[in-house]
Amino acid sequence: MQTFEIATILVVLVGAAFGGVGTWIVRGWATRRGFIDRPGGHKGHAAPVALGGGIAVTLAVGLPVLGAVVAAGLLTPNCPTWVPDDIAQHLDGMVAKTPTALAILAAMAALCVMGLIDDHRPLGPGVKLLVQISVALFLVAGFDLRIMSHLGWMPSVILSTFWIVTLTNSLNFLDNMDGLTTGVAMVVAGVFAATAAQAGQLFVPMWCCLLVGALAGFLPYNFHPASIYLGDAGSLVIGLLLAVLTILTTFADPTHGHRPIGVIAPLVVMAVPLYDTASVVFLRWRSKAPIWTGDRRHFSHRLVRRGMAVRKAVAVIWLATLVTALPALLLSSADWPLALGILVQTLLVVMLVALLESSGPAQ
Repeated sequence: MQTFEIATILVVLVGAAFGGVGTWIVRGWATRRGFIDRPGGHKGHAAPVALGGGIAVTLAVGLPVLGAVVAAGLLTPNCPTWVPDDIAQHLDGMVAKTPTALAILAAMAALCVMGLIDDHRPLGPGVKLLVQISVALFLVAGFDLRIMSHLGWMPSVILSTFWIVTLTNSLNFLDNMDGLTTGVAMVVAGVFAATAAQAGQLFVPMWCCLLVGALAGFLPYNFHPASIYLGDAGSLVIGLLLAVLTILTTFADPTHGHRPIGVIAPLVVMAVPLYDTASVVFLRWRSKAPIWTGDRRHFSHRLVRRGMAVRKAVAVIWLATLVTALPALLLSSADWPLALGILVQTLLVVMLVALLESSGPAQ
């Protein structure tokens, strides 16, 4: 087994250990402190459920990254002889990426804190959006995490900020049923890890694998019937992290040259969460309801109203995400006809999902 593959497995296991143990600790703390989500309104659960899962997921990703950054700084430039060569050769690169890593950790912490405050006492949508835009600008303008840089600095900053805020809210909107966002994010992060690895990257795959592991450790507590929720403290952080990782991912295979069609990969991978967001916004707009107000109009709720059990509805969305995401692995080396075919297939899958969820009598 190659060193990279071993490292990937170890990173996933570390994330899972931190995620599992951390969730168990946070769940006990939240229950004792009364930090719980009570039934009522548009919420579907029948009994109080602990909040604060986002703390466990954020720490499960953040602490290993921080530890790796500190270790790289201590071991460089005079690397001890006992450090394996396969690790030593990447230390300089890790040190060079330290400012970016710390900035991402700071952004995660900011959204986690805001989410905890909102979970405890709801903030207005304007305040939440302002914080999200500020965090996005901090990363985009402050650390040059931009997409479409060929368009010029200002258009690129605007598009990058919009992309980060959109994906952050997309995962937040999707967090409406037990285990839904957790599973979807695992699929998305796994595909991004494989895509970045194809391009010869190391920084992005390790972050993605750490997120996959953290979510895998959290999922047993979050699957229906959940004993703890992500809350805004978790869904916002996951959305932010996925958005940033799409920007950092090189969607091109160096052996095939840089192909601009690879930039559609994030849209293909995120097709199902983006569909849920777009459909919910449209339904709320059509009924003249506030866009930011929670309700039961999400994709998952619509499936349940058509007669599906909660677990089956969640599994359907997981699988739909996997079906649209996997072809993105071919985009790095695809020519235009194949890329357009993958994009059309993604659109057809989304259209099929929309037709299926709207057919038959509602329960």
